[in-house]
Amino acid sequence: MEKSYVFYQGEIVEEKDVNISFRCKAFNYGLGCFEGIRAYWDEESEQLYLFRLKEHYERLLQSCKALWINLSYTAEELCQFTLELLRKNNFKTTVYIRPVAFKGSNALFPTLYDDDNRMLIYCQPLHKLSEKEELRVAVSSWRRISDNMIPARTKPTGGYLNSALASLEVLQNGYDEAILLTNEGYVCEGPGENIFIFKNNQLITPPPSDNILEGITRKTIMELAGKELGIEVVERSITRTELYSAQEAFFSGTAMEVTSIVEIDNRKIGDGKPGEVCKKVKELFFGLTTGKNPKYSSYCTAVY
Repeated sequence: MEKSYVFYQGEIVEEKDVNISFRCKAFNYGLGCFEGIRAYWDEESEQLYLFRLKEHYERLLQSCKALWINLSYTAEELCQFTLELLRKNNFKTTVYIRPVAFKGSNALFPTLYDDDNRMLIYCQPLHKLSEKEELRVAVSSWRRISDNMIPARTKPTGGYLNSALASLEVLQNGYDEAILLTNEGYVCEGPGENIFIFKNNQLITPPPSDNILEGITRKTIMELAGKELGIEVVERSITRTELYSAQEAFFSGTAMEVTSIVEIDNRKIGDGKPGEVCKKVKELFFGLTTGKNPKYSSYCTAVY
């Protein structure tokens, strides 16, 4: 088996040499936060491109600030560590990168007010999160966490129990993914994805005030739809039944990328097939992840 390397506490080391105690606060209480980053392999140029790398680390540091996880690294330093890590692992395939910042203390009490702040980055090959290009989804009975419970604009490790419960519910009922509502009953997002609907010539997505994670892929899609397709993009609250009358719906996210929703709560969306707007957005998105679109080349960081 080939060696696997990770970044841990300022160094790149073999994965087998990293040991985190089962007494650790991050394990016991979920006191941590994380990011998800993609690096896309381009066979033609034999190059690996990290997508919007610095923005992901800026968001991680914002999460850390909210959760009192005080790291000594800048976003630029974390970018450099990630480049070195990918080179050390010598990846020649599309890769998912997972940075995790967490409280490493073994103290019993679940407080964030301690100084044992740790940083880990690991990575793994990942081509597709979902094997399906068309998703049947259902609205979960579990409500999305709100900002005064667990900050929804961060990516807290403990908060993803909320996502896991929603996914479990719909998977047990034969669906592919869940949609969570806010406590007020508005559409929020999927367990790990933002959501868009297309209706009346507008691309509509819930606003940050509805407890969404402000996704970097979401931001990219909004830009592409407006600049490249000339579609009006609107951030506003969406009611549950409004989903059913949408002409199109799709998820977006670093892991999920752009994936069409063809059915919600056993109701076909549009004609029950991936819509034209989703197809165009998807094509545009994948056209810029490997640095080949000069207008968006700044979004890509070459590894080799």
